[in-house]
Amino acid sequence: MRNAVAAGLLVSLICGVLGTLVVVNRIVFISGGIAHAAYGGIGLALYLGASPALGATLFSVAISMVMGVASIRSKERADTMIGVMWALGMALGIIFSELTPGYNVDLMSYLFGSILSVPGSDLWYMLCLNLVVLVFVFYFYKELVAMSYDEEFSFVVGIPVRALYFVLLGLISLSVVMIIRVVGLILVIALLTIPPFIAEKYTSSLSKMMVLGSLLSMVFTLVGLLVSYQLNLASGATIIMVAGLGFFVSLAIDAMAGKRRQTTDRRRPTTKSLELRAKSLEHGAKSGEYRELRAEGEERRVPKAPLR
Repeated sequence: MRNAVAAGLLVSLICGVLGTLVVVNRIVFISGGIAHAAYGGIGLALYLGASPALGATLFSVAISMVMGVASIRSKERADTMIGVMWALGMALGIIFSELTPGYNVDLMSYLFGSILSVPGSDLWYMLCLNLVVLVFVFYFYKELVAMSYDEEFSFVVGIPVRALYFVLLGLISLSVVMIIRVVGLILVIALLTIPPFIAEKYTSSLSKMMVLGSLLSMVFTLVGLLVSYQLNLASGATIIMVAGLGFFVSLAIDAMAGKRRQTTDRRRPTTKSLELRAKSLEHGAKSGEYRELRAEGEERRVPKAPLR
């Protein structure tokens, strides 16, 4: 139980930080595709007699890069290509699992998680990955804010948007393997997106959204663990049910307080270079972070650099 609590807290931290970037950059579908395609790596590793965690890691990283290229080169059909890779990854995992001689591993632990059986070695992996993610976000925080809120402006001022995008996808794929141990690959996307989505309603900056998202994820995980232990239920599914309950409670609070979010009638700026590209741009602009980045960027702007 001690390892389960530690694993839940470590996973919650990374879900709050990376989940915020997933929600703000609107790459939830890509993240879901990475998570489900990871099953192909698990099945292939079992067939070859290798570690399922290693197979899932390598396969997830590879598929995330392919999805990243697809989302950049053919944006109009990116969702279709991601959906195809999502399905093929799952199908590949099932086929290799059935072909594995003497197969006796409980695949349900990979599909729905098994947080109560997390070994100490996995905790060290989670800790190291958390440190890598935190260092990356701390060092490139301003660039990530600019990329998340106005991609075109980021290109103009010389921010390596594509490099940051692929690094972000790589970190998501590594995190997926870690989260699978807690809630399973089928439920990964819920834990990665529900806490940041709730946090976005009550925060005024990207950093505060990450902090609140991590705290909410910790609460959902610990409460879900307690409920599953008391009622003898599946821990992963219970954690997601608690998170889902929190999601609907937040919606009810918004409805009662008359704070329904406006997503389609926002006023557009008059200057094209200041056009708000994402739903969450208003969220960043309120905090002053985005305005500060634009002020810095105008000093670095190449004269008469055309926008795409």
